[in-house]
Amino acid sequence: MSVRNLIFILGDQLSPKMSSLAEADPSKDVIFMCEVADETSYVPHHKKKIAYILSAMRHFKHEMEAAGWTVHYSRLDDDGNTGSFTGELIRIADQLKPEKIILTEAGEWRVKALFEDWAKASGTALEIRPDTRFIASHEDFTSWARGRKVLRMEYFYREMRKKTGLLMEGDAPAGGQWNYDSENRKPASDDLFMPKRDGFAPDNVTKEVIDLVAERFSDNMGELSGYWFPVTRADAEAARAHFIKHILPDFGDYQDAMLTGQKFLYHSLLSPCINNGLLDALETCQLVDEAWRNGKAPLNAAEGFIRQIIGWREYVRGIYWLNGPDYVRKNALNASRPLPHYFWDNDTDMACMKAVIGQTLDEAYAHHIQRLIVTGVFCLLAGIDPYEVHEWYLAVYADAYEWVEAPNVIGMILYADGGQLGSKPYAASGAYINKMSDYCESCAYSATKKTGEKACPFNSLYWHFLARHRDRFEKNGRISRAYSTWDRMAPDKRSDYLKTAETYLDRIETL
Repeated sequence: MSVRNLIFILGDQLSPKMSSLAEADPSKDVIFMCEVADETSYVPHHKKKIAYILSAMRHFKHEMEAAGWTVHYSRLDDDGNTGSFTGELIRIADQLKPEKIILTEAGEWRVKALFEDWAKASGTALEIRPDTRFIASHEDFTSWARGRKVLRMEYFYREMRKKTGLLMEGDAPAGGQWNYDSENRKPASDDLFMPKRDGFAPDNVTKEVIDLVAERFSDNMGELSGYWFPVTRADAEAARAHFIKHILPDFGDYQDAMLTGQKFLYHSLLSPCINNGLLDALETCQLVDEAWRNGKAPLNAAEGFIRQIIGWREYVRGIYWLNGPDYVRKNALNASRPLPHYFWDNDTDMACMKAVIGQTLDEAYAHHIQRLIVTGVFCLLAGIDPYEVHEWYLAVYADAYEWVEAPNVIGMILYADGGQLGSKPYAASGAYINKMSDYCESCAYSATKKTGEKACPFNSLYWHFLARHRDRFEKNGRISRAYSTWDRMAPDKRSDYLKTAETYLDRIETL
């Protein structure tokens, strides 16, 4: 068979609707996929994340073969595997001698640069197509951002609602409001009915991958036991249907809640499948919209979910590509403290941190409030180096790709971009964690104690953060009131806060 086009599919492009496959002909074109060491090791990925990505890739290969495609596939442990995208492309191009190589654009600056370099050095024509899985193209977002003093997600989100028609009643938002976030902050309790979450038992393909990861990545963080991710399109669609029918109705109310021993609560667990292509983002939102229109889900739940996808997910992608490859190195607050060891081994007495990091080690998953309000706020308050925090989040979560992870960490969580993404830092004391979780009940530290020994570290670190960044934030309208409170405190009380915080920062590795 002479090869017209070699269609290169990356591990986060597992959809037959990829632009690289548009107008392709299985009788003339072939698909190429490869597992390479470079992609498994550029950060120390969680074992379960590696297993998920490789297993989903291998299942996609089988899906496309069943659809009549010839798929050339390099496995990580194949003899002769060069370990890099460039090396594997050269190897397959030399073997098949295609007229052209076609791929959908990479999702990360790092991979984009690889293919640009390869295109210059290669004798084979290379066509890179836009990723049409997203509602807003790079040009769309750049056009929206042009001339704006601030790039707030809420305004971008409204444009995406109008463009898609999701939760719209004519030209107006359903229910008369664009955003129902104020209704989505109910704490959960131990007696709350929890939805059944069975997960997906590993099949033979996944078991083979798990064995490979266990042997080859034995020193990486995380557990491989209890594997539950869907790795086929059919299983991903089944997971989505289960969420919409049984879980979505309560998603809105409890999306900020956290409970010890309840890792998933009412969250969808669909982000890994959306980010790697097993599920289409817009189609998923359309099904949620349909559930609301049919009376199967309340508006606050449907709106909260859809906002995360067509609002936040699309927005952070735009921010990532708008800023360029150096975005991950931004450090507006000059934070420089190293990431504490317990982010890797979970040896900490802070109950909230122990719960979230422990869950992360077990599952390669934590929901957005756990990532933002617990581990994220701690890193912000303690002044942890943003690049180290960025690499940790990128390494440990199964849904983490740099385009979606970096803006969330560098911009939203750490304010390291100086406020381009967020209007204020998400600085907070332990009060919100205590309100929205039961973590504080079993903690070695007291959530209600403000200063001194065994006081919740978040409490004093909050005020220390505000004090050391006063010049930057005291005129910020969304946080200025906190400075008024600080100024009304007695001098000895302010001193106690700062001394307690400095004591904790000095011994941060033993918290």
